[in-house]
Amino acid sequence: MNDLLKAGHLVRREFIKALVPLGLGIGLASREAVAGGRKRQILRIGMIGLSVHSADFTEIINVPGDKDFEQFQVTAIYHPPGNPDVEFSQKQLDNFTERIKNKGVEFCDSIEAVLAKSDAVMLLTNDGRPHLEQVLPVFKTGKPVYIDKPLAESLDQVKAIFDASEAHSTPVFSCSALRYGKNVDAIRSGSVVGQITGADTFSPAPLQPSHVDLFWDGIHGVELLYAVMGPGCRSVSRIHAEGTDVVVGTWEDKRVGVFRGIRKGRSGFGGTVFGLDGIAPIGGFGGYRPLVLSIAEFFQTGRSPVSKEETIEIYAFMEAADESKRRGGAPVTLSSVMP
Repeated sequence: MNDLLKAGHLVRREFIKALVPLGLGIGLASREAVAGGRKRQILRIGMIGLSVHSADFTEIINVPGDKDFEQFQVTAIYHPPGNPDVEFSQKQLDNFTERIKNKGVEFCDSIEAVLAKSDAVMLLTNDGRPHLEQVLPVFKTGKPVYIDKPLAESLDQVKAIFDASEAHSTPVFSCSALRYGKNVDAIRSGSVVGQITGADTFSPAPLQPSHVDLFWDGIHGVELLYAVMGPGCRSVSRIHAEGTDVVVGTWEDKRVGVFRGIRKGRSGFGGTVFGLDGIAPIGGFGGYRPLVLSIAEFFQTGRSPVSKEETIEIYAFMEAADESKRRGGAPVTLSSVMP
C-alpha cells in the first residue's frame, strides 16, 4: 500500500497541475509535516455531516503510526441541520461528536470553514436530499469529494450531481462499503468460480418515504450485486411484499442477477455467485477500512475507482425496480427511467 500511495502522490501532483490553469486547484496543495526528521505531505480531509460513518472513518484515518494513512488527516467537520425524519438521536450525535473530537478534529460552523481547512472532502450527511446543495460549494473549489450513500433521493438528482461535477471538472466518488466485502475481488478476478454466470445478493432494505425505496439501505445489496456482476443490466422486475423485495435483473449478455431486500426476520449482507467453474458464497460486510483506503487513493489520484456510468446504472437499477413495483412487477428497462 505504501508503494501505491507514493505512486498516487506523483499522479496527484500532475492532476493538481492540470487543474491550476483552470482555476480549480484552490486548496489542493497539502500541508507538510515533519516525521522522523523528514518532511512528508499530509492531505487534509474535511467532513460534512455528523454520522456513524464520519465517526468510524475518522477513527480509521486519524490513528498515529498507521502506515496506510500516515499521509492523511481528518482536520475539520461541519454538521448541517438534518431532516428530522432521518436524523440521528441527540444521544447518537453526542457519541459521534465525542469520538471525532477525541481524534483532534475541529468542529466548524459552515461548509466554507471546512473547505478552508481541507484538501479533499467527505460528504457524509445521513440523507440523500441535501447532497446536491451541500456538494456544490465543494465542486466550485475543485477539491475531490467522496459522497456517502444514498447519493441522492432520486435518479434525477443523482444525475444532477454528476452533471455538476463535470461542469466544475471536480472528481467525485460514491459507493457502498459492500463493494469491498469479503472475497469480492477474488470472485471478480475469476479465481473463485471462473467466469461469472449470475449472482444472488441480499441486504436490509428498510423503506424511507422521501427516497426511492432501495436507495436507503438496499443500495448495499445492489452494489454488492454489481461488484461481482459488473454493469450491463438491461431490465428489472420486482416482487414486493411487506417484509421482502425481490428484484430480478437481466443483463445484456443474458446473465441474471437477483437482489433480495429484507425487512422482516433475521437480516444481514451477503449472497451467492454462480460461475462456469463453481458456486460460492459472497462474503458480507468486512468493515470500513477497505473502503476508506480506496477513498484515500481517490483523493490522491483524482480517479474514481467506480465509473460515473456504473454508479448511475446502479441507481437506475433501483429506480426501475420502483417503477416495476408501480406496474405490479412488470419488467422495466433501465433506459426507460434514465433522466
